[in-house]
Amino acid sequence: MLYESDGNMNKKISLGLAISLMAIASAVTFILTSFFSLQSYNKKVIDVNEKAKKYSSLQHIDSFVRENYYGDIDETDLNNGILKGYIAGLGDKYSEYLSENEYKDEQTSDAGEVIGLGLFLAEDESGYIRIDKVLDDSPAAEADLQAGDVIISVSGVDVVDTGFDEAMEAINGSEGTNVDLIVRRNGIDTDYTFTRRSIELVTVTGNLVDGYIGYIKIDSFKQNTPDQFVDVLQRMTSNGAEALVFDVRDNDGGIMSALQECLDPLLPEGVIATAEYKDGHTETVLYSDESKLELPITVIVNRNTSSEGELFAASLRDFADAKLVGTKTKGKGVMQSVTEFENGGAVKLTVAEISTEVSGSFNGSGLTPDVQLDNEDSDSDEQYDKAIEMTNEMLME
Repeated sequence: MLYESDGNMNKKISLGLAISLMAIASAVTFILTSFFSLQSYNKKVIDVNEKAKKYSSLQHIDSFVRENYYGDIDETDLNNGILKGYIAGLGDKYSEYLSENEYKDEQTSDAGEVIGLGLFLAEDESGYIRIDKVLDDSPAAEADLQAGDVIISVSGVDVVDTGFDEAMEAINGSEGTNVDLIVRRNGIDTDYTFTRRSIELVTVTGNLVDGYIGYIKIDSFKQNTPDQFVDVLQRMTSNGAEALVFDVRDNDGGIMSALQECLDPLLPEGVIATAEYKDGHTETVLYSDESKLELPITVIVNRNTSSEGELFAASLRDFADAKLVGTKTKGKGVMQSVTEFENGGAVKLTVAEISTEVSGSFNGSGLTPDVQLDNEDSDSDEQYDKAIEMTNEMLME
């Protein structure tokens, strides 16, 4: 028998009742465990069934197309299209599947190089290809091609006849190969034969304004950007720069490690930014050592300033008291990882959200400048002029 202490509320509980209660508790535990296990099992079954439906639908489409499609099927293009469609189905504008050739181009671009003629091209209203920019030290520059010239023929085929996209593909090619172009300037057509080669991208340029303000333009953050950045920064400071204006307008980001190397000499020691992943854990993505450049800083931004470009501006405002001028930035505060697959292609997938240690995340909201000023309706660069004015005011404080 089991007894409680003597008193007015003395009660006895039989051994049989105790065993019954233990049995009921065990049964309840078993039922609950079974219920949640069944839920988990059912979820897995649903996932498997949903996946089976997807693959079954794809198989039906594949069979239907192969039986009825009039044209020829390129199996490589078809496979790439399927993989691209899967990633596109995520609805994330920053995630994408890269074919083998696209991935190679991406790697070359990340390294700060391009393979080709050194041309930035766009479709002209005439249907031909307009040259918008010519890179220095490129085959096109050596041939004296200029912005405003129009490419009317590629490899002997008229651009209008072949179409813009196909003509652009014909202009691109492997290093060491040749391409023939006919270029029109002021109504005069000239024949050229170019050999495609690797061209280093210059992503950082700078000059002294009024002899004491260092103006530095950063187009993107590539693997070779830090070396260019340090060279320009040292040139500015050694030539007497008392303040700095960084221009990251149209900077759509690049490589996080390159961004850190550029920020490191400008910021105090400590964690600058972290990334939060799907499972909730965070990792440091930007860290600065103890060296810091003690100069007033202004940063020019616009609606095309994105990703690492935004993080550069946010970090300088948070940790170096920089002032921002321009328009609200894009708001791309997420990070992608790139994973290569056996077929030579790769998936660029959004895996984390970025936050600075001071102002937090700017994803979806962008950065609001301290002074908002739009250049679109102006023939002059009012944003640049305002940045120089603000920097002079900071020097006078």
